[in-house]
Amino acid sequence: MEPFKSHHGLVAVINRANVDTDQIIPKQFLKRIERTGFGQFLFFDWRFDDQGHDRPEFELNQPENKNASILVAGRNFGSGSSREHAVWALADFGFRCVIAESYSDIFFNNCFKNGVLPIVLDADTIHQLMERKQNQPDFQLNVDLASQTISADDGLKIEFEIDPVMKQPLLEGLDDIGQTMKREEKITAYELAHKIIPVSQA
Repeated sequence: MEPFKSHHGLVAVINRANVDTDQIIPKQFLKRIERTGFGQFLFFDWRFDDQGHDRPEFELNQPENKNASILVAGRNFGSGSSREHAVWALADFGFRCVIAESYSDIFFNNCFKNGVLPIVLDADTIHQLMERKQNQPDFQLNVDLASQTISADDGLKIEFEIDPVMKQPLLEGLDDIGQTMKREEKITAYELAHKIIPVSQA
C-alpha cells in the first residue's frame, strides 16, 4: 500500500449527500478478483448514459476536474453496503483523499486499509471548499497527514482531527497484513514458546 504523508492535488466536488457504495461502484462490476481496474467503473451510472457516452453534466466528466485527486463531498459519503470495492474504485481512478462532513463507518475504515485518507470537516468548512472550487475551477489543495493540515496557495489553512491509531499505518503504508508482519518476530517467538506448528507443516 502506498504511504500517505502529504499530497498536493486538484480538487473535484460532488455536492450530494448520502452517496452510497452502489453509486460509487455498481454491483455488476464486483465480479473482478483483483483490486485494480475498478476506476473505469467509478460512478458508472452517473458518468455514462445508456449508450456508454459521457454525461457532460456529471462533475467528474467536466474538463476542470480531469486528473483530480482530492474529492470534496456531502455528508454520509460511502453509505450502503460494506463493499471494499468502493474504495478500490476511488483509488484506482486517482483519488488519494476524500473530504466530507461524515462517512459510513465501514467505508471510512476501508479507506485507511487501502491508502485513501478520509477527512472529516464541519459543514461550514465543506461549504467553503465547495465555493472555492466553484469560483476557481483549478482549485488545488495540499493535504499533510503528519501535521493534520489542509492548505492552499492563497493562505487557506484548515486543521483536521484523526485517530492516531489510524494515522500511523497510513503514514507508513501498512494495511492489516503489513501491520501484522511488523510483529513477525514476536509472533514467531510466541509460536516457538508454545510449540505451535503451522498447518502447512502438521
